[in-house]
Amino acid sequence: MTAPATPAADGALRPLVEARGVTRVYRQGEIDVHALRGVDLDVSDGEFTALVGPSGSGKSTLLNVIGALDAPTSGAVTVGGHRLTGLSRTAAAHFRLDHVGFVFQAYNLLPVFTAYENAEYTLVLQGVPRAERRERVLPLLERVGLTDMMDRRPHELSGGQQQRVAVVRAIASNPQLVLADEPTANLDSETSRNLLDLMLELNREAGTTFVFASHDEHLMERVRRVVHLKDGRIDHDERRDGM
Repeated sequence: MTAPATPAADGALRPLVEARGVTRVYRQGEIDVHALRGVDLDVSDGEFTALVGPSGSGKSTLLNVIGALDAPTSGAVTVGGHRLTGLSRTAAAHFRLDHVGFVFQAYNLLPVFTAYENAEYTLVLQGVPRAERRERVLPLLERVGLTDMMDRRPHELSGGQQQRVAVVRAIASNPQLVLADEPTANLDSETSRNLLDLMLELNREAGTTFVFASHDEHLMERVRRVVHLKDGRIDHDERRDGM
């Protein structure tokens, strides 16, 4: 379940995500590529936020750093009171399992598992009993129109169907935070809207925080905050408090 906001030392509620002075430098041959350049970002509990920007702006890198899939070259990241800077690989993996749901553009489904087995995989790793896993996963698969295909393996599914399985896997464990990199890129308009409606419903009813990297027009119509990145920096931050 989504954890409550973390109190700060002065009693005020801290943001769910805090990034301070985050840089990420990759070495490509003899060239240093600066993917992030001193990013400061707070994301509060319950936000439904999109990171946008041209290719190479740093939005996917920022998602990966927030989700402990990648470590910053410098700076600090805290999520739900957990300081991610300096975590070992094992500790980072445990953090991701317990607190973050991921939706990748490349799906990242296990080819030998069925759609249902992929959808419940995070719950299996968390040790959730089989009956409870079915109670959580089956309604979600029905919601995304995959009940009749849950016994198929990824190679028997279209790209859009695989992405729907990936979304169910990300949200079935009721994570504190969902990070989604172009989650609707391979979906038709109707399927895209249905998935976004499902995620927005989870956001509103369970308070799950969503951070997307996307250019999807349907998503842009639903998010309440748009963070624009350019050349590894936050260019401007657009809040839509009335939505």
